[in-house]
Amino acid sequence: MMAHGPTTAAARPVAQAATREGYGQALAELARTNPRVVVLDADLSKSTQSAVFAKACPDRFFNLGIAEPNMMGVAAGLAASGKIVFASTFAIFATQRTMNQLFQSVCYPRLNVKIGASHAGVTVGEDGASHQAIDDIALMRVLPHMTVVVPADAVEARLFTLKAAEWEGPVYLRFGRAKVPVLFDEGHEVEIGRAQVLREGGDVTLVACGVLVSEALKAADFLAAEGIRAEVINCSTVKPLDGETIARSAARTGAVVTCEEHSIIGGLGGAVAEFLAENHPVRLRRIGVRDLFGQSGKAEELLEEYGLTAPHIVRAAKELLETRR
Repeated sequence: MMAHGPTTAAARPVAQAATREGYGQALAELARTNPRVVVLDADLSKSTQSAVFAKACPDRFFNLGIAEPNMMGVAAGLAASGKIVFASTFAIFATQRTMNQLFQSVCYPRLNVKIGASHAGVTVGEDGASHQAIDDIALMRVLPHMTVVVPADAVEARLFTLKAAEWEGPVYLRFGRAKVPVLFDEGHEVEIGRAQVLREGGDVTLVACGVLVSEALKAADFLAAEGIRAEVINCSTVKPLDGETIARSAARTGAVVTCEEHSIIGGLGGAVAEFLAENHPVRLRRIGVRDLFGQSGKAEELLEEYGLTAPHIVRAAKELLETRR
């Protein structure tokens, strides 16, 4: 399915916004439209953007303090009583601190707890390794019944948050701190579990999620200048993976590069590799953090340091094409 979005550098919007802003916008809408929605936060509401819900509906907002495991337990209890609960905190704390509660209290009974995980990836920047979640997708993927969504921009973040409120069962929504290009207009449509082909091509497939979707589009422009036609797939839902769309593209190109702001172990790259190995083996390269911790620095510097930019994607694609020859 082709999406409303850019196909060339000239057509791509220059506006930028953090994906967490889209989360806040969606919560503001849900405050008005869905009385079942309750929002929790771990004393980070300004940073996660859940403060907009607190202002609109103070009687349905609860600050649980710096106690994420307890917050997930409270979320489970509220969901068991019929509420749709959005539990908001930084991604590093939403996952590493809460695995037992998510496993036992949220995922096992398949409750309607939606985790709004902000400040994910190395683009958290100067906060450094202790606050840079680079394993969160892997941790959430392994939980039965957990759906994992990584929006490409603020527009998708808003739309997927609204979709999550309608989705039955737990959802992990991954948002970033840094501003990233706004790729889509208000006519953009999303569906949980469905990837979108943003640019068609027949030589190599670039499968990306989150902030690296914009980098994959840039890489496709660079490759096109050299006569290489790259197909770009926005895989915003990492679980359930849209294997059909990926396999169809892989069959056409015979070469796949995955692109993510996450460890290459267990994230989008792992999910795509697992699927293709069983269903349609092709040559594959994974762009991501290579079994390393993060570090302090500016977001754009860290993307370069860890090889998460368009030139690195271009290099991987060209290496794949060389091996195919």
